[in-house]
Parts: sequence; structure tokens; C-alpha cells
Amino acid sequence: MEHTSTYLTPEIKLSCYEDKLFKTEVTFEHHMLIWFISGETKIVQAEASYLFKAGDIFLIPRNQLATIINYPKDGLPHKTVVMHLSAERLKEFYANLEGVHKASPTPKIHRFTHHPLLESCLASLIPYFEMKQPFPANIASLKITEAISILRAIDQEIDGVLANFEEPGKIDLVSFMEKNYMFNMPIEKFGYLTGRSLTTFKRDFKKAFHTTPQKWLTQKRLELAHYQFAEKKKNPVEVYFEVGFENLSHFSYAFKKQFGYPPTALLEQRTRR
Repeated sequence: MEHTSTYLTPEIKLSCYEDKLFKTEVTFEHHMLIWFISGETKIVQAEASYLFKAGDIFLIPRNQLATIINYPKDGLPHKTVVMHLSAERLKEFYANLEGVHKASPTPKIHRFTHHPLLESCLASLIPYFEMKQPFPANIASLKITEAISILRAIDQEIDGVLANFEEPGKIDLVSFMEKNYMFNMPIEKFGYLTGRSLTTFKRDFKKAFHTTPQKWLTQKRLELAHYQFAEKKKNPVEVYFEVGFENLSHFSYAFKKQFGYPPTALLEQRTRR
């Protein structure tokens, strides 16, 4: 896979994927403001899926589980400008403001397709990626401040996201896992997002589900895959990414071990009907 990232600063980069497909499961440490130059991205979260194409601009809030699948499109690479909005940068920004209404944050992705102000702000960064000398830190700071200011001007809910600096607190483990089991995260990350240490997470998980996290996660993902095949009529290549498996051969092996037949058997059954 040919992937390049050109950084102006640790907070601003130009990302490019040349290969057919790239998939990852993430929780972003920082809010991510992304402008699509070319290509296509599918983002799968517990309660919604999104498809983004050239010209789209969107903000992904931090600490939200998501499966990200990047594709080239129309012969062009998957190419984006990405701006990290760190807690440190945002604290500095909001420290200079008074009377900010901090509504309850929403985990949804905020979409700003073809918004002229944001597009102009992010497109103005493109020439700097071609410069050989270092990008001036003061200009980087101005650009990030400009982007935050535009977001606040065009989205009344954005303060609830950007001005919220709380870390995940201890939440109900059962409801969280039932909602997010399809994301292939390290067990430590599940623990962090439910407000627990690794040891406490494993103890609470055993108490709630009477098995280990890994066994439970594998079973739940395979059950979801079976449902997608049988009821949604999807193909294995469409499904194995979205249910938390890294490659098709491992998924097919685990599926057959669980159900006694491979995923292709369901496809053959459908074609005979």
C-alpha cells in the first residue's frame, strides 16, 4: 500500500493513499477536521454510517470509535487535508472567550460539505505543502484559529464538542460493549473508553458476560456477520471489514469454526433460490 503523509506541523498534514483500499479502526486522540480533495471514505460508527467524497468537509470528535475505510476514486488517489484540533490548542482558544454556551456534546460527525469559508481556509494550505522551507509556526497557529472560528460561526452545536475537555468517565460496560463490539480495538482502549483500567475492565466484563472479552467479541462479530449475509444479502468482502476482522481468510476460518460452514455456503444457498 502506497501511503504518504506530508506534515506542515504535527497538527496539519496532507494525506494520500494510492492503493485500492485502506481500513483502520480508531479512536482519535484529537478532533479531526478533514477536507476531501479526491477519493472516498466510508466511516462506520455504532449508530450511523457516513460516506464522504471529493469536496466534503467534516469534523470527527475525539474519543469516538469508528471504522475508517479509504478508497481511491475515479482514477484519483484518496487525498485529504487533515487538521488536528488538540485539547491544548482549544483550551488556549477558549481561554480568551467569555460566556461560551457549552451545550452537551454530541458524538455525531459534523458535516460541512462545500462550505465556502472552510473550503477556502483549508485550500489555502495546499501551496505550503510544496514549500521546501519549514512552515512558519505563527501562520499555522493563525490557520488553526481561523478554522475554529469558522466552525463556531457556522455550527451552533460545535462549542459543545470543542470546548468539552472531560476524559471518559466510568459508564455502563454492558450497554457500551453491546453497541461497540464490532470495532477491532485493543482491550485497553475499551477499558479507557468505559472509564476503567485494564484489570478493572476484565474483572467487570467477566462478571457481566461470564466469559473473556476476546471470546465474547469474536462470537458477537461472527453473529453480526451471519445476519448481514442471511438477512441483508451482503457479500463476505463487504462484511468482514465492518464486523472487526483484519483479513478475509481469518474471517472465513473463524466463521466456519463457529457455524460449521463457510460464508460462501450462504451465498450458494441464495443463488439456488
